[in-house]
Amino acid sequence: MSKPIIDITMTLKPGMPVWPGDSDFSMEWVMRISDDCPVNVSKLTLSPHTGTHMDSCFHYDSKGVSSSEMPLEPYIGKALVVDALHCGDLVTPEHIKDQIPDTIERVLIQTTAEYSSDKWPFGFTALHPDTVEFLATRGCVLIGIDTPSMDPQESKKMPSHQAIAAHKISILESLKLEAVNPGYYELIALPLKLEGCDGSPVRAILRPLDENL
Repeated sequence: MSKPIIDITMTLKPGMPVWPGDSDFSMEWVMRISDDCPVNVSKLTLSPHTGTHMDSCFHYDSKGVSSSEMPLEPYIGKALVVDALHCGDLVTPEHIKDQIPDTIERVLIQTTAEYSSDKWPFGFTALHPDTVEFLATRGCVLIGIDTPSMDPQESKKMPSHQAIAAHKISILESLKLEAVNPGYYELIALPLKLEGCDGSPVRAILRPLDENL
C-alpha cells in the first residue's frame, strides 16, 4: 500500500503575508475561456521567497550560485522532523541535540504548533548559528524550518545564513510542520530552475518511513 503524502507547503494566494517590504503575491487573468479563446491563462507576481521556499546561496552571498545552479540532491531523501516547540527566540543545540542521531543529512525543525498563513509572524523563532555548526558536524546537507527565515527578522549580518553558506548546506523556509509528528520521513521539495535567481518556491511534501512504526 502506498504511503500517505503529507503536504508541508503554504498555499500561495492574494493577501498572504510576505516579508515586510517584499513583493505581494498577486494573480490576474490575461485570457479567459470564451467563444474566442479556448483556454484560461493567468499571470503571477511574487517574490521567490513567498510562502514555502528555498534560498539559493546568491540570496545571502553575491558570489554564491543561483537557484538554477543549486544541487538538487539535498531536496530529496530521508529527513528527520524534530520538535523545537517553546524554545524561545532561537533554536540552540541544547533544544534538539537529544533528537539528532550521529549522522543525519536532512533536519526539519518544528518551532510552532499554530503557524498562521494569514498574518505575518512577528517575533518568529529563528536558528542560532551554533545549531548550524552542530548539525554540520552530523553531516547535515539540508536544514528546514517552519518560520520565514533562519535568522531573526531584524538581523543585518545573518550569522546563521553565513554559517549555512560556509558549510554549503541547503535550506528550506516557511514549511508547514504544525500537523507533522517528529520522526523520519522522505522529503521531496524541488526548486524551480530559475536562472540567476536568489530563491524559489517549492512544493514540499513528506512521506512517512517505516522506522517511525
